[in-house]
Amino acid sequence: MLNPDSPIPLYHQLAERLGDQIRNGELAPGQRIPSEPQLAARYGIGRPTVRQALDSLVRQGLLCRRRGSGTYVSEPAREIDLFSLDGTSAAFHKKGLAATTLIREAIRLQPIEDAPDNPFSGRTAYFFSRLTCLDGAPVLLEDLYLHPQLFAGIESLDLAGRSLSSVTAKHFMLRPMGGKQSFRIGYLDAVRARCLDVSVTTPLLQVERRLDFAAGRDGFFSRLFCRTDHIVFSQHMGASGHG
Repeated sequence: MLNPDSPIPLYHQLAERLGDQIRNGELAPGQRIPSEPQLAARYGIGRPTVRQALDSLVRQGLLCRRRGSGTYVSEPAREIDLFSLDGTSAAFHKKGLAATTLIREAIRLQPIEDAPDNPFSGRTAYFFSRLTCLDGAPVLLEDLYLHPQLFAGIESLDLAGRSLSSVTAKHFMLRPMGGKQSFRIGYLDAVRARCLDVSVTTPLLQVERRLDFAAGRDGFFSRLFCRTDHIVFSQHMGASGHG
């Protein structure tokens, strides 16, 4: 039973108890949990308190509701190491996920307007845009910019469904030596929001990524908009000798 004399609210106590059962496997992914009346009777509390607890677990991603069916333990989130130097296509492939990448805007050489965060601002660069879908749902929108000399002739290549990192290595003998990434909350305009099937007010994980090559710094820049409701985007870090 829950402790009504505790300073911890009853809904929080129930949420913690159910959360522990999910984490230790007592409640398995995909399993339907008892109904609100059943939980209320089991723990001697009211249904509004049960609903508060379940709402909390839904927000945490531990539970999901299915209309007309009930409340279920969520399946573990699929995790993608999106930010390795291998590139985005390779990240999905490594996890065995059959992602589909569609070219939204064909690659072209164009002047880049004033954009302080873009290393090609005020210069000319190759630009193209692509959309990645998983199980038919859009999960990632990328705008990509490439150095016009390092990638000269790339517009003649068919990039549809191909890993840009493998194209870079095979056709241009370029491998990234390092780079920089920044993270923030971003929003899309109406046209691009429709591509990701979100609204213009939906906050998205926005990643800006620069890559350096032995032949030149800032040879590649991309801006990524990630739907974190479908995929957990992670970054693995190795040990460092610095304190």
